[in-house]
Amino acid sequence: MYEYYQISAQELGKNAKTPILKLGDSGEVFYELALEMVNTIKRHNAEGRPTVFICPVGPVGQYPIFVRMVNRDRVSLKNCWFLNMDEYLTDEGEWVEKSHRLSFRGFMDRAVYTQVDPALLMPEAQRVFPDPHDPENLQRVIAAVGGVDIAFGGIGINGHLAFNEAQDELTPDEFAALPTRVLEISRETRVANAIGDLNGAIDAMPKKCVTIGMAQILGARKIRLGVFRDWHRSVVRQAAYGEVSAHFPATLVQRHPDALIITNANAAQQPF
Repeated sequence: MYEYYQISAQELGKNAKTPILKLGDSGEVFYELALEMVNTIKRHNAEGRPTVFICPVGPVGQYPIFVRMVNRDRVSLKNCWFLNMDEYLTDEGEWVEKSHRLSFRGFMDRAVYTQVDPALLMPEAQRVFPDPHDPENLQRVIAAVGGVDIAFGGIGINGHLAFNEAQDELTPDEFAALPTRVLEISRETRVANAIGDLNGAIDAMPKKCVTIGMAQILGARKIRLGVFRDWHRSVVRQAAYGEVSAHFPATLVQRHPDALIITNANAAQQPF
């Protein structure tokens, strides 16, 4: 059982059920994500087509590179839609304030939208976050713009994509159909995020969130997932080789026709 944990760095990717691209350091992973974003936008702009991305806040290292490329190459984002995956909520079910250090909306403003030359930036209406009071809005936007081109993201410690936490009681098909919704964040996710974001202050972590659904992620034409942390060594193996199940949501990506996990050399190492 769990033989995939014993796959060496050299063998990682061989016979994987989700393809794996192995790179060097984390900067290469972030560059690869940023380059795919920019190249897709350039191609679609040349063809007169809109570009629609599902965007994470984690990983985030691609955004400074993306912004630099956009400003340097004068890449217009006017016909782009950035649909963010999720946002933390207060105990009352409202978005945390943009000024909150954990706010994903605040991060995107600081790291992307205020850094792109205003002459190139898309209208604010095309920067969409899931709304806890109208979760269906995200799907309406996706339908109106003709679908999602690429869902970018990472993989959580329990295999979650966005905040789609494991639900062992569901079949893979039931889990794959989950819509955008409000939910409680599992303690294991809160612990992992507290270590990375709040220096271990678990009790200060929000307990609720609004997340894009698995249906929207899996419905994208392409899926690109970046992994780079120490604990991603086990996560990447389970995601790419494990049994498809609602117990480890990233395994559902195995059934997608154009998905790729991009790993640095650190996360490619054998877990134990």
